[in-house]
Amino acid sequence: MFNLSQYFPITDPTLIFFVVLLMILLSPIIMGRLRIPHIIGMVLAGVIVGKYGLNILERDASFELFGRVGLYYIMFLAGLEMDMEGLKKNRTRVIVFGLLTFLVPFAMTYFMGVSLLSYTPLAALLLSAIMASNTLIAYPIVGRYGLTRHTSSTLSVGSSMMALFMALIVMASIVNSFQGGAGIGFWVLFVVKFFVYSIGLILVIPRLTRWFLRRYSDAVMQFIFILAVVFLSAALSDAVGLEGIFGAFLSGLILNRFIPRVSPLMNRIEFTGNALFIPYFLIGVGMLINVRLLFQGTHILWVVFCLVLFGTLGKAVAAYLAAGVFRMPRLAGHMMFGLTSAHAAGAIAMVMVGRSLEISPGVYLFGDEVLNGIVIMILFTCVISTVVTEWAAQRLRLKEKKEPELVKTVNDEKILIPVKYPEYADNLVSMATMMRNPKLKRELVALNVVYDDVNMRHNQAEGQRLLEHLQHLASASDVPMTTQVRIAANIANGIKHAFKEFQASEILMGLHFHHNISKGFWGEFTRSLYNGLSRQIIITRIMQPLNTVRRIQVIVPSRAEFEPGFYRWLERLARMTENLECRIIFHGRKDTLQLINEYIHNNFASVRAEYVPMKHWNELPDLATKVSKDHLFVIVTARKGTISYKSAMERLPDEVNRYFKGKTLMIIFPDQYGNEMDDMTFAQPQHTEERSAYEAVREWIHNKV
Repeated sequence: MFNLSQYFPITDPTLIFFVVLLMILLSPIIMGRLRIPHIIGMVLAGVIVGKYGLNILERDASFELFGRVGLYYIMFLAGLEMDMEGLKKNRTRVIVFGLLTFLVPFAMTYFMGVSLLSYTPLAALLLSAIMASNTLIAYPIVGRYGLTRHTSSTLSVGSSMMALFMALIVMASIVNSFQGGAGIGFWVLFVVKFFVYSIGLILVIPRLTRWFLRRYSDAVMQFIFILAVVFLSAALSDAVGLEGIFGAFLSGLILNRFIPRVSPLMNRIEFTGNALFIPYFLIGVGMLINVRLLFQGTHILWVVFCLVLFGTLGKAVAAYLAAGVFRMPRLAGHMMFGLTSAHAAGAIAMVMVGRSLEISPGVYLFGDEVLNGIVIMILFTCVISTVVTEWAAQRLRLKEKKEPELVKTVNDEKILIPVKYPEYADNLVSMATMMRNPKLKRELVALNVVYDDVNMRHNQAEGQRLLEHLQHLASASDVPMTTQVRIAANIANGIKHAFKEFQASEILMGLHFHHNISKGFWGEFTRSLYNGLSRQIIITRIMQPLNTVRRIQVIVPSRAEFEPGFYRWLERLARMTENLECRIIFHGRKDTLQLINEYIHNNFASVRAEYVPMKHWNELPDLATKVSKDHLFVIVTARKGTISYKSAMERLPDEVNRYFKGKTLMIIFPDQYGNEMDDMTFAQPQHTEERSAYEAVREWIHNKV
């Protein structure tokens, strides 16, 4: 009988690297479906393939090498991504909150470690340092709600940096005590070495970096130089008795101002770390985890419970105490707690240090139970952090109604129209012409993106002919138009790059209808597009000539007025209604309709508008009976994680296919807070799955049962 186990564990370096790359590729996809933080996904992947799991891979020297590089990369990026300018403006409050968010969980965890878990004082100290630090895993949520400049966000970022710095100091002291004792002379020498090391780096690295980056512009040379500085700092840190991750973190802080967040150099640094080194490290950590311990008694569950309870409680006490001292509202305290309560890769980095400190032959400061407990604790704290931060950010945004972004004059108009099929291209240009403000005299931009494949030349010529036709069509209406045929390996990326290149304000595109190419509702790339851009995207399916549209019906979600793009889509619809000389009916909450009425009355007095209250988004299917073939039905939706988003919107593709088949349709994703989501941090992965596995199972049960 064929025995598959004889081929495992894999020891061939080439196959090991292939399996690791496969895990790095598939983990974000699978974890996105399961709604589990992808950092945990990488660790779980390591558990599955390791010797305590299915025993597929041998943990060879590559995991030691790449793991160490990934460990340093994590701490280096943590220092590199700190907002140093924002900290200077609130330095006093940052210091106070930083001390609180470090000392309170540190003291509580130390007490718990000694009294409840019966750990040695040194083990309890290192465990306290781990729980006193934190990772800003939920910070992207703050960006989506436009609250990055809020005081609570600034204090959380600053305190996180301070807490991590102090935790690394404690860890370095523990490591040094293992190497040289703990007498007074030792500590004096340690302080002197630490002072000389820190001052040396602070004085030398900036001057050397400034000289090198000015003299050499080659991308590869700059990247290699930065990595050389990081590993030199880590090596010197080891040499003076500090752990290498401290040196990597310190070099990140020092190089912070030389590497702008949006620079190509920053992109290369983050890309390399996030694509290979950091996942390799996390998978290697997972291979060390002995999952069998979870089924050998309740002690590991007790460890996890204590870590989560005391660590999270300590962060909560510090956040609400700081909010009280600074006389900030309770919501700000919620936000500070949410942002500072998560632990991620930094905790794994420090627990790995504890696993390397040998107390006696074969006995280490941290055993398998602590490593397992820390990994499970990370999962719980990441969930707590994201839920609390989302809740607090949404309420802070609703509370702060008057925001400078909510302006009623939108003068940056430049509509980008991606086209591929002649069947709907003319209608898209006609719609854009009706939406544009002729007083601004802004040009339309027609774009055709073709795949970089064997048919590229033919498709390029076809695209050029289509764009020339559209240019003549626009000229007939006396509308200026710029055209471009763009070659790209990925259609969504091609459109996004063109959007930035032309400095467009929004995208107007057709809804996918070629089911022989893609059977999904959105098509091949639309989902990637609206998730990758925070600017307005209008997707339309035009089933009749626009000049025959008799009525426009618009469904508006509650809290839509709090989105920064509220007046942009409203202005576009009002202008189109004015040009079509038809009637427009808005369905929504009373407070939202009141603002719409005010805007229409003041800016488009000739528009015949009606306002129908709608209590809940679930009434969408009922409106289908009121939409005729000569109506345009407009759905104002929202991206996931934004203020006007609601879970019922996930059913939008199914409801449109079921109730609005054959109807002229428009779906609007408004401008929303945040950048174009280009920030590549390991806390915020580039890949997101719109539909979770739980929703798919629920839908299957609903259809079958």
